[in-house]
Order: sequence, then structure tokens, then C-alpha cells
Amino acid sequence: MGLRCKVCDKLYPQSPINFCTDDFGPLEVVYDYESIAEVIHRDKIESRPRNMWRYRELLPIDGEPTVGPQVGGTPLIRADRLADALGVERLWIKNDAVNFPTLSFKDRVVSVALSKAREFGFRTVGCASTGNLANSVAANAAQAGLDAYIFVPSDLEKAKILGTSVFGAKVMGVHGTYDEVNRLCTQVAFKYNWGFVNINLRPFYAEGSKTMGFEIAEDLGWRFPQHVVCPMAGGSLVGKIHKAFTELHKVGLVNSPVTTKMYGAQAAGCNPIADCVKSGRERHKPVRKPSTICKSLAIGDPADGVFSAKLIKQTGGWAEDVTDDEIVENMLLLARTEGVFAETAGGVTLAVTRKLIEQGRIPRDEEIVICITGNGLKTQDCVAEAVEQPALIKPSLEAFEAIYNNAAEPVLV
Repeated sequence: MGLRCKVCDKLYPQSPINFCTDDFGPLEVVYDYESIAEVIHRDKIESRPRNMWRYRELLPIDGEPTVGPQVGGTPLIRADRLADALGVERLWIKNDAVNFPTLSFKDRVVSVALSKAREFGFRTVGCASTGNLANSVAANAAQAGLDAYIFVPSDLEKAKILGTSVFGAKVMGVHGTYDEVNRLCTQVAFKYNWGFVNINLRPFYAEGSKTMGFEIAEDLGWRFPQHVVCPMAGGSLVGKIHKAFTELHKVGLVNSPVTTKMYGAQAAGCNPIADCVKSGRERHKPVRKPSTICKSLAIGDPADGVFSAKLIKQTGGWAEDVTDDEIVENMLLLARTEGVFAETAGGVTLAVTRKLIEQGRIPRDEEIVICITGNGLKTQDCVAEAVEQPALIKPSLEAFEAIYNNAAEPVLV
């Protein structure tokens, strides 16, 4: 196991570095798949606890995981009521809104990154974040006994700032966009030799996303779905889920080759990757000032933008973006059909899925998996004005019946 530049293929030994010193291309973890295939098999995986570490041979750690032992193992839900609402036959929700400990898929990437940070000997860790990553680094660092410095845009949702501060992390609210926050963190990481999960630890951190793909395939009976729709912020998730499918085939856990089409979802107010795909350009145009209620996806210059756009095209998929009103509408639709309260990124993903179905890009008679990556409790303000307020009545049966007898039938969004 080592690192390889995604631009020039130069190889590097394992170390806390995220870019090629020749061309500044991003580094990615590479594995000896032939050796892994000799020691990994379905029975071995299925005998292990139901968490993301059951696939540890395909994760970039040298020993047993030391951070986040309960992360992963989230449900893949057969969403029949939502499928009826969308007019499709087979629809699944991969629900990381109930991930442990901070209710987002970021717990996967952080547990890998901090396990690796410990292997490298870091005692202080940190991140640049739009919210969910901040929560996860703070919580998992507390569990691991590591000091944590978290840098976020100063206008982040209060619930996400509270959900970081409560774990004792040192939170820095930066007056600027996420991209400006990220540049500051790069300077801090290399000056103080701290382990920033999405900077110098990024190659290892990103591999944690693969476990969503591993679990999807296993829960489908060790096979791949035809279509997967993912939210895109930095752009890594869509590529890592596809990499997970490819690896499962390489090591013999899934016999059929990967034919899954990958789709990316963004908000209209910050859509650099979706715009790149739809325009046919090879590179994305950075969005200088993101403007959307979906702050968790508001990364104007995504680190993996070029690679995710290329992968989407190669698999025959597509990318789309949706308005803030569509985001709220689809948060409610998901909650009222499947009882899943997703954050704004979930509203983006479902709204884009609907748009792709209506465009005919995703056939109605083929299998679809929607990736829900965060919990709606973190972004309650976005739907607060869109839901009906409680009826206020006196504590009597007559008062209730006066409301009940005049109530209209509920209508789904």
C-alpha cells in the first residue's frame, strides 16, 4: 500500500502528504489487490461486526482501527412509497443520516483519517469544514483523546457550530468562503505539523467514503445497482463509491463487472461540478461566492471537481443542480414518504434524482440508489417556515373534535 499521483502516476510511500511534488496533482491510496484477494472473502466479512471496519483489508490502515469502531453499518432502505411518488419501480435510500456518532457520512472518512493520524503520531488534528466534517472531527477526536482545531465559515448553521463545540474542540469561525477557510488550514497544517483530515491526511480520509459503496453492494446481495445518485461538495464521494464497486470486483467479492452509472447532485447556488458536466468542459469553473441554503455542499472550488466530472461522464451518468425551493420541497417529500429527515444535502440529492428521472436520464424501470449523507436535525431552520404549525387547543375532547372534523386530508408535497 502506498500513494499515487492521479495526474502523473508517480508513486509515494505512505506519509501525511496530499499532493504530488512534481505537478501538484492529488494523491490517492493504491493497494495490492492480488494479495488482498487471497485473504478476503464474503464469509469472513459477514462474520464481523456490522460496521465499516468489516472491509478493513480495503482501507488504508496498517493495523486494527483505533478511532470510530462503531462507525458505519447504516441501513439501505427499500423506499417503496417514495418510488410510487416518483413513478419508478425500484428505489433504495442509503441512509447515513443515522451514522454514529454525529449523524452524517463524514464519520466514515474521519474514523479512517484519525486512525491514520494516530499511526503517524499526530497529537493535534483539525479540518476545514462546512459543518458535518466539523462535527465528526470534534467527536471522534474527543473519543481518541486528540486535540482538535476546527475552522468553519463564520456564517455556518448554529446547530452545526454547537454540534462541534460541545465536544470540546477549538472552533475558529472565519470571515470568508469555505475555499478561503481551506487555504488558511493548509497554511496552519504545514506550519504547525498538525494532522488536518482533509488536507495533509486527505488521501487516507477520502478512502473512508468507499465503505458506503461496500455496504450498498453487500446489502443488495453482493451485486451493483444500475444507478447511484450522490451529493457533491468536494466531489470525492461519487468517485469513491464507484472505486468501491471496482475494488469489490477486483478482489472477487462481486463476480459481475461494474456497469453502474454515477450521478452528481448540487445546489444551483454552488454548482461547479454539475455545470462542468452539463457544459461539456474538461475543468470546472470555481464559484467565487456560493449562495444556497445547502451550506454543506457550498464548496466553490472542489478538490475533486475535475475527477468527479470525468468519472460521471465515463460511467454514462449525469449531474444536475436545483434551487433552494426545490431543496426544501424534497426534504419534506422524503420525510413524508419514508420517515427520513435529511439535511439540505438530502433535499438536493432527491430533487436532482427527480429531475434526472423526468429528463429520461434515469429510466423509471431500473434500480436507483439515493445517498443521504446527513441528518435534518442539523438544518431545521431551512424547513421551519415550510411546515404547518401545531394547532393550539384546550385540554378537552370537544376542542380536539372541532379541529379534527374540519381538518383537510393531508397532501404530500
